[in-house]
Amino acid sequence: MVGKGVPDGLAAVACSAEELILGDGGSVTAYEELLDAVVRWAGRDRAGLAEALRPVADCWSGVHRPRAYAAQRLLAVVRAAVRPVGPEPQTGRGWLETCQHEAVRLVIGERIAEVCGWLRAGVTVPMLLAAPSRAGGAVDPRDLVMRLTEYEQAGARPGPADLGQALLRCGGGPADADVLRAAAELTLPEGPRVAAWLRQGGLPQPAWTVEQEPGPPQPPSRRRDARVGRRILVRTEVLPGRGDFPRTFWPLFRPFEPLIGCRHLLLGHRERHAAAVLPWHPEIVAARMLAEVAATADQDGESGAEFLPALAASDGPPGPAVHLALAYGLGAGPDTDREAAVAALAALAARGRLDGALLGGELARLVLLGTLRLPTVTGSLRSAAATAGADAVWPVLAAALPGLLAAAGAGTPPRPHPPLLALAADCARDCGARGAVTGVEQLAGRPGSSRSVREARRLRNILAGT
Repeated sequence: MVGKGVPDGLAAVACSAEELILGDGGSVTAYEELLDAVVRWAGRDRAGLAEALRPVADCWSGVHRPRAYAAQRLLAVVRAAVRPVGPEPQTGRGWLETCQHEAVRLVIGERIAEVCGWLRAGVTVPMLLAAPSRAGGAVDPRDLVMRLTEYEQAGARPGPADLGQALLRCGGGPADADVLRAAAELTLPEGPRVAAWLRQGGLPQPAWTVEQEPGPPQPPSRRRDARVGRRILVRTEVLPGRGDFPRTFWPLFRPFEPLIGCRHLLLGHRERHAAAVLPWHPEIVAARMLAEVAATADQDGESGAEFLPALAASDGPPGPAVHLALAYGLGAGPDTDREAAVAALAALAARGRLDGALLGGELARLVLLGTLRLPTVTGSLRSAAATAGADAVWPVLAAALPGLLAAAGAGTPPRPHPPLLALAADCARDCGARGAVTGVEQLAGRPGSSRSVREARRLRNILAGT
């Protein structure tokens, strides 16, 4: 829906905006490319940009808005681009600014608000500093320094939110020596800060603690304030350096205390763009989203299928929060969430980042707590074996079986699950596993010919190579 006479470049921007806003906001790359294109064209031909985007904005008149949060943000940028340039209104911050669960969303929203403010006030910059260099959201330090050099040449100043997001997307260790030299030569007031950040290698990885909700487990409930008592969550400790960032970034740096709940946890902010806020720190993002992911398994929470694959694609190291998110996803109610968890498991395995022992242990704990249903988890793991291969799934099963079999032997639910044992035997056979798994020999030695005993014997024989 592009007007006649619009230049090809602007027509492409308008077509992209229409497609992404009508959809779910698109991939991280497509979303960021559109933001960057709008900012660049605003400096070249603001009137032409407004003319090209006006039909897109007119499609969403009144109170109608897209369902996806990413699409809503893009629509806000489009609307700001088509409005006449004028003074920027002063707005106050809402109460959610200090909410620890909203920390990631606040960073995303602050940057969009900054871009919209530029467009409304007629401020132009050469490009967005935080435009990703990689599909997962990471910014190459070399790209950041080159962009800042262009800012110098244009006499522009970086936006605090855009620069803050760019710095959070730089990581993975200290930048190369030539990049550090170029950063040290920047004459912008922000130059020393950028050089110091790149020298230290970005934001440090957080210290973490795995915690279980206190109290006796309650039956699953759809109530937002239900104390489930069945969840395993992750606490992250304070991070240094928040004072150099906008205040809306500060909740990211504070300790995250997962046992402090709030009533807006199920607002559905799990999206691929959340993972792209901190591509080198998936643990920080996963820890803050873990309650929402868990709700898909124990409270019929809303689906957020795009989140787990995006988390798995992050450049930073996955730890307990990422693997717990994966565990909840494998036991989720919505089919789309389970499929997404399988895709995320396959992605981590393909990159050599899947900790099968960690995932299997957490799956067993969550099943024994009653948080996850064993048949659901088994079905997801079978799908994962078909997708990622037996080599990826066998370590998960080998770690999960001892706890599950020990509980069954003590008379604690769940009872031995024949399909899980059958899957374990199939995976062990297909990947050539050898050795022993605690509890299998004891179950295989029971008298009788129930299916669980037969599958345990088959698994025992495969592991023994007989």
